[in-house]
Amino acid sequence: MSQDFLVLDQVRFGYRERLILDGVSMRFPRGKVVALIGGSGSGKTTILRTIGGQLRPRSGTVVFEGSDVHALARPELYRLRRRMGMLYQFGALFTDLSVFENVAFPLREHTALPDALVRDLVLLKLNAVGLRGAAQFRISQLSGGMARRVALARAIALDPPLIMYDEPFAGLDPISLATVAHLIRNLNDALDVASILVSHDIKEVFGIADHVYLLARGRIVAEGSPDEMRVSTDPNVRQFLDGDIDGPVAFHYQARALAEDLGLTR
Repeated sequence: MSQDFLVLDQVRFGYRERLILDGVSMRFPRGKVVALIGGSGSGKTTILRTIGGQLRPRSGTVVFEGSDVHALARPELYRLRRRMGMLYQFGALFTDLSVFENVAFPLREHTALPDALVRDLVLLKLNAVGLRGAAQFRISQLSGGMARRVALARAIALDPPLIMYDEPFAGLDPISLATVAHLIRNLNDALDVASILVSHDIKEVFGIADHVYLLARGRIVAEGSPDEMRVSTDPNVRQFLDGDIDGPVAFHYQARALAEDLGLTR
């Protein structure tokens, strides 16, 4: 297992004067599920977009399989992205295509495989998520949990060594949530991939993750195994895990004094 499979080194990113990531360094080895947790706006999804080359950092590097993602020309970047699977929040399936055609889409888009082989591969991926029998269903016929599993089958269609999950548990009932979490862990182990999991669902995240990064104010404020995070006395960790209003993460976004904004000061 290479410790240098995916490395972020001192990544900084922002919009104009607003800094979203402030010197973030992370390592993602193959065979592990690494979770990114933190409040809304802490930079978790921004990290995924930076890894995929959608966003270019102000400074720092993202190195995937030995390649500096943001130094690549467009054709090389597109080839590299084929080695990255993505499960989007709420699935992002094509509603006018069947379950089968959704999973077949990346195979037809990025390979020249014959139809017979595409069919077999799609059925294998659907079987891996327990939905081979739903291959001809329309997306409108699926429950939320089933749709998320179809999206997972599509994410692994090209056998990528890196899979990124952006809030995969959002909107799911407890049974569907546990099913998706089980699939993420099992597929990670079976395929020996690197999995990056962004989620607010602490119970499920801590049940399947090997390592956890906690982000706040654009920085990594804590990291460790789920067991280490559970017993941490770090105020940042305790505020997030316990859901406290008072703590290092303030309720009010930084601003001038209210009286000053209201013109009540002389």
